[in-house]
Amino acid sequence: MRQAVDLPTPFPLARGVPGVLLDAGALGDLLAAFDQVLAPALATIDNIDAYLDPDLTPADFLGWLAGWLGIALDDRWPPEHVRRVLRHTPELLRWRGTVRGVLAAVRVLAEVEAEVIDSGGAQWSPRPYGIPPGSRAPLLRVRVPRDADLRAVEAAVRGAKPAHVPHRIETG
Repeated sequence: MRQAVDLPTPFPLARGVPGVLLDAGALGDLLAAFDQVLAPALATIDNIDAYLDPDLTPADFLGWLAGWLGIALDDRWPPEHVRRVLRHTPELLRWRGTVRGVLAAVRVLAEVEAEVIDSGGAQWSPRPYGIPPGSRAPLLRVRVPRDADLRAVEAAVRGAKPAHVPHRIETG
């Protein structure tokens, strides 16, 4: 969780006020209080590129960054795994909906190697008027090792495959 930090402001508000007004009462103290409130916001804006980098963003911002990128996090993941997932997010998003994307999602999110077999329901025939290979009914079979976390594999497959394609997870 974020902790209170006393940051100096690079742009004190009192600089923009005539000195005669600062000496007249509590205005200087009020502006100093505003400086103290605004300093963290200014520091965040100045370092926004660090907040968008999975390796540099503070641990309590990882969930925000993942949500912004559309990645659902598992509460059991340690911050190092979340950072690894966020580093691979461009690949996951680029190949989402393809066999390659399902393989990448299972590898990165569930941390297991898988074999993905597509029924071919979306394939084409290499010959004109030929019979398309595979089955007309779409089905995605995902084979993972017996010791794989099936809950994590299920979540990875659901997030990476096309929504209308049914899937089956097999172990062995």
